[in-house]
Amino acid sequence: MTDEFPPDAVPVVRGERIAKWLARAGVASRRDAEKLLAEGKVRINNVTITHPATFVQADDLVVVDNKLVDAPERTRLWRYHKPDGLVTTHRDPEDRPTVFQKLPPGMPRVVSVGRLDLNSEGLLLLTNDGGLARKLELPSNGWIRRYRVRVFGRPEPAELAALAKGLTIDGVRYRGIEAGLDSRKGDNSWISVSLQEGRNREIRKVMAHMGLKVTRLIRIAYGPFQLGTLERGMVDEISAKVMREQLPSAS
Repeated sequence: MTDEFPPDAVPVVRGERIAKWLARAGVASRRDAEKLLAEGKVRINNVTITHPATFVQADDLVVVDNKLVDAPERTRLWRYHKPDGLVTTHRDPEDRPTVFQKLPPGMPRVVSVGRLDLNSEGLLLLTNDGGLARKLELPSNGWIRRYRVRVFGRPEPAELAALAKGLTIDGVRYRGIEAGLDSRKGDNSWISVSLQEGRNREIRKVMAHMGLKVTRLIRIAYGPFQLGTLERGMVDEISAKVMREQLPSAS
């Protein structure tokens, strides 16, 4: 058997798998796109598609939830300074305001890289490529998330340093956290916190375990990307050059 085509053969262009195509189009992450397929919400050329390995060709018409989806643009990435009081979701069952409702006019449909909870603020990365979002969330990247945390209470430096060994709270094991006391004024303190894989409300749970109440939580860095002086509610697109330099290979 040979790997080469016969002289008169034409290779078949198979297009792109629908789940990946939807992720790149910013409809949802690849995993969530597979759920949309399983629920029968995706049509190609007016035919309902349920298998994530179905291929999309360049001139196909793709409809999700009865809405035509534009073909994916080039992959783009933005820094966003999330204010507190917004949830990081496209739809909220409690009808609370969402990040995506408050983005500046002219933004394309985007998904977030990870999340910040309702009362947290700071750097949130946004992309029009759901596949990239999922890739950047992987712990295997080794990316450090950095935060500034204001707490009510009087943390002891030695107690904060001990968090580097990890700890177990209510049967859940948390990996090591780098934490240090920045300043203290009365019963209020600022702490710098760095971690690799942030679980749901991890910092708040760890601080509460130490008898400290978080009153403000700001993410200032996600991997190589910094919040810097970006103002609350503002978005700044990351250049293609910086993306090539900083992002893991898409291969």
